[in-house]
Amino acid sequence: MPLRHPLHRPTAISPSSVLLLRRTFSLLHAFADPYSLSAALRACSAASLLRPGQQAHALALTSSLASNPLVAARLVDMYSACHRLAAAALVFDSAEPSALSNRVLWSTLIVGLVQNGDARSAMERFRSMRAGAVETNHFTLPTVLSACASERAIRFGRQVHGCAVRAGFCSSPFVQSSLVSLYSNCADLGSAKRVLESSDSDDPISWNALIVNCTRGSLHADALSLFAEMHRRGLALDEFTYPSALNSAAYMGDLGTGGCIHCLVLLSGFDSHMHVANALVDMYGKLGSLNCAQGVFDRMPRRDVVTWTSLLVGLVRQGSHDVALQLYSDMRAHGVDPDEFATAGVLSSCAGSTALELGRQVHAASARRGIDTFLSVSNSLISMYARSGSINDACAVFDASPRRDAITWTALIVGCAQNGRGRDSLRLYDEMLEAGVRPDYVTFIGLLFSCSHAGLVEPGRAHFESMEKVYGIAPGPEHYACMIDLLGRSGRVEEAVDLLEGMSGKPDATVWKALLAACRVHRNAGLAERAAERLFELAPADAVPYVMLSNVYSAAGRWGDVARVRSLMRARGVSKEPGRSWMEQDGAVHVFRAGEREHERAAEIFAKVKEMMQRIEEEGHTADTGFALHDEGEEEKAAELAHHSERLAVAWALISVPRGKPIRVYKNLRVCGDCHTTLKLVAKVYERTIVLRDANCFHHMREGFCSCGDYW
Repeated sequence: MPLRHPLHRPTAISPSSVLLLRRTFSLLHAFADPYSLSAALRACSAASLLRPGQQAHALALTSSLASNPLVAARLVDMYSACHRLAAAALVFDSAEPSALSNRVLWSTLIVGLVQNGDARSAMERFRSMRAGAVETNHFTLPTVLSACASERAIRFGRQVHGCAVRAGFCSSPFVQSSLVSLYSNCADLGSAKRVLESSDSDDPISWNALIVNCTRGSLHADALSLFAEMHRRGLALDEFTYPSALNSAAYMGDLGTGGCIHCLVLLSGFDSHMHVANALVDMYGKLGSLNCAQGVFDRMPRRDVVTWTSLLVGLVRQGSHDVALQLYSDMRAHGVDPDEFATAGVLSSCAGSTALELGRQVHAASARRGIDTFLSVSNSLISMYARSGSINDACAVFDASPRRDAITWTALIVGCAQNGRGRDSLRLYDEMLEAGVRPDYVTFIGLLFSCSHAGLVEPGRAHFESMEKVYGIAPGPEHYACMIDLLGRSGRVEEAVDLLEGMSGKPDATVWKALLAACRVHRNAGLAERAAERLFELAPADAVPYVMLSNVYSAAGRWGDVARVRSLMRARGVSKEPGRSWMEQDGAVHVFRAGEREHERAAEIFAKVKEMMQRIEEEGHTADTGFALHDEGEEEKAAELAHHSERLAVAWALISVPRGKPIRVYKNLRVCGDCHTTLKLVAKVYERTIVLRDANCFHHMREGFCSCGDYW
C-alpha cells in the first residue's frame, strides 16, 4: 500500500453529510470559532463544494477569523480542492505576516498546486518558503519532491534533498519514497539506489517506487533486477510491485521470467487482485502465449475494460482476428464499453478479417462515445477502411482527424497505394513533408509500392535514394522488393538483378519473390528458375515459388516442366494453398472455390457465370488460355478459367447485391490475367462497380477499367 499524505483529501462525502453541512452553516453564524469553521471548510474540501466554501469564507471575513492560520490553511485547501488556484493564492497572499510564518499554511498551498498540476508554481512557493526561513517538515518535502519529479527538475530536487538531510528527515518513509521517485524518474538510478541503501530499514514503498519508475522509463532489465533483489530480501511484494515487473517481463520478451513472477503471484494470493490479473493477461498477450492469457482471463472473478482490452489486443497482435471479433462482441454483451485502445484493436481485426460492415458499426459506436477523435482510433479507422477497399471513407476520416502523426499520413499513403491511387500517395507524401511530419520506414514502403504499381520509375528511384541520404533510414528487404518489382515490371529486369546483387545484406525471400514475379510478367524462364532455386533454399515449405515457376512454364507451354515442378512439390511435401474467394452479404460470409458447387444456390450461380461469359463474349472477349494451369484442349482450358473462385463470387454478388451498391470480393491469391480482364468487362456490361482485393492489392473496376491500370 502506498503511504497516504496527511493532507490527502477524502474522495467524497455522502449526500446526508452534505445536508448536515448546510444546516451547520446556520449555527456557525451564531457560534463561529476557528475550530468549527475549520471543520466546516474541511468538509467542503472533501466534497469539492465551492458555494458553501465561499459562504464559509465570507463568514470568516465578517467574523475576523480569516487571519487565523488554521482557517487560512483550510480556505487554501478548499479552493485548491475546487480547482480555484487563483483564489487559493489570493487567500494565501492576503494572510497576515504572522500567519505566513505557519508551515501548515505553506504546505497546504504547495500541496494544492501539485495536486492541480502546477508543479512549477509549487517549486517557486517552496523557494519563497525557504527564503522566509519557514521550517519544512516531512509532509512538505515529499510534495515538493514529487513536483520536481514531474518536471524532471533534478537540480532543484537535489537542493530539496539537501534540505531534507539538514533537517534530519531523510529517514522518513515519505521522503525516502519521494526521493527514489525523483531520481528514478530522472533516470538517475545510481542516486535512487543510494537512497535505498542509506535507509535504516528496507521500505517496500521505496522499492516499489523505483521499480515502477524503471518500468515507466523503459529500464526493464533494471526493473526485473530490482524485483529479484526485493524478493531475495524477503520484502513484501504487492499489487504495485507485480504489475510493474510483469510489464517489464513482457517488454523484454522474457516468458520464463514472466512465468516465475506468475508463480509468485499465485503463492502470495494476489492472482485475485484485478490490477495484477490484468497485468498477467497483458503480459501473456504481448508474449504470444494466448492460451495462458485466456486461462487467467477465465479465472478472474471480476473484469474491467482493461481486462477485456488486454486480451483483445493480444489476440489482434497474434493475428487471431476472428477470435478478437468474437471477444469484442462478448465484451459488449457483458455491458463493457470499449475504450480507445479496445476500439483501435478491434478495428485492426476488422481490417484483418475484411469485416467492413462490422468496422462501420464500430466506427459509429466510437463516434457516439466521442472516442473516434483519439489519434489511435482515427489511425485505425483510416487503416481499416483502406484495407477493406473503401478508400473514400479512409480519406474522409483523414480529413476529419483533428491531429495527425506519421502513422496517420502513412496509413493513407499506403492505403492509396493498395487501392490503385499511386499518384495520390505521392501527393500526400509531399503534403506530409509540408506539414513538418518526418516519414518513417513504413512510409517509404507505401511510397515505393505506389511507384511500382503506377509504373513511376524515376520518382521511385528518387524516393529510394532519399531514404538513407536525407532521412538516415537504411532500406530494408521490403523496400528492395518494391524497387525490384518496379524495375522488373517496367522491363528493366537486368537492372533489377543488379540492384539485388548490390544489396548490403543477403536478399531474403521477399526480394527473390519480387524478381520471380517480374519474370512471370516478362516470361523470362531462365531467370525465373534462378530465383525459384534461391527461394527453395530460403523457404523450403513455401508453395508460392513452385506455383509461380509453374505459371511461368505453363504460360510458355512447357507442360513437361509444369509436371516436373508439381512432382517436386509432392516429393518435398509442399502443398499449395487452395485458391478461394469470399464476400460478406447480410452478415454472412460466402466462400467460393474454383469449380466447387457447395453453395446452396450453386445452380443459380453457375447459370449466372454462363450468362456473364456470354455477355462479355458479345463484347469481343476471348479467354486467354495461357493462364490455364492444365495441359488440356482450348475449350477445357476456357471452362476451367470460367469457374475460378472470384468469378463465382461475382456471379453470386450479381444475384444478391442490390444495384447501386459496390460488389466487394476478397481473394487469398493473386488474380490471374484472364480473370482480371473478364471482371473488368463484367463491371462494364452489368454497369456495376466491382472491388476485388487479391493477395497483392485492390482492384476497383468500373466501366471496363481498373484502378491498377492493368499493372498489378
